[in-house]
Amino acid sequence: MRLPNPVREVRTIDRLLTGAEAQARRLGDDLPGAEHLVLSALELPDGTARAAFARVGADPDAFADAIAAQHAAALRAVGISVAAAPVPAVPPEPVRSGPLRTDASCRAAFQEAVRLARSERPSRLRGAHVLLAVAGMEHGTAARALAGMGVARDALAAAARTELGAAPA
Repeated sequence: MRLPNPVREVRTIDRLLTGAEAQARRLGDDLPGAEHLVLSALELPDGTARAAFARVGADPDAFADAIAAQHAAALRAVGISVAAAPVPAVPPEPVRSGPLRTDASCRAAFQEAVRLARSERPSRLRGAHVLLAVAGMEHGTAARALAGMGVARDALAAAARTELGAAPA
């Protein structure tokens, strides 16, 4: 299967994965997860992820705080109290040393987003593909953060499909 513009696709993939790594560091996590991939997708220049959030009435800029709230809730559940710390607005510069390492949720979301993009003609990975992939995940920080924001995953998936110009599933 050929990509219509391989250079653009490589740039998008690099921006998406590098951005997920930077978002993970910004939130104090060792490895990027699906939630960090969503944050990175929200920053892609295609704008489809942000538009899908807007379609469901969610503030894309509030997603990082929703992730931090999920982390704090997880710590409270095991008896550790943490003060809410503001999420830094600017992620630190990425430190490139060796291959990108991600957690299983990030790998699963990325692979599903790429599969979804390749199923379209023309094939082009966009931020809404990432949202569509993550909306299919029932468990994990990303799913809990979306629920914490009051975002129904099926509504987000429908909004992502609309942004992609795709027919409903």
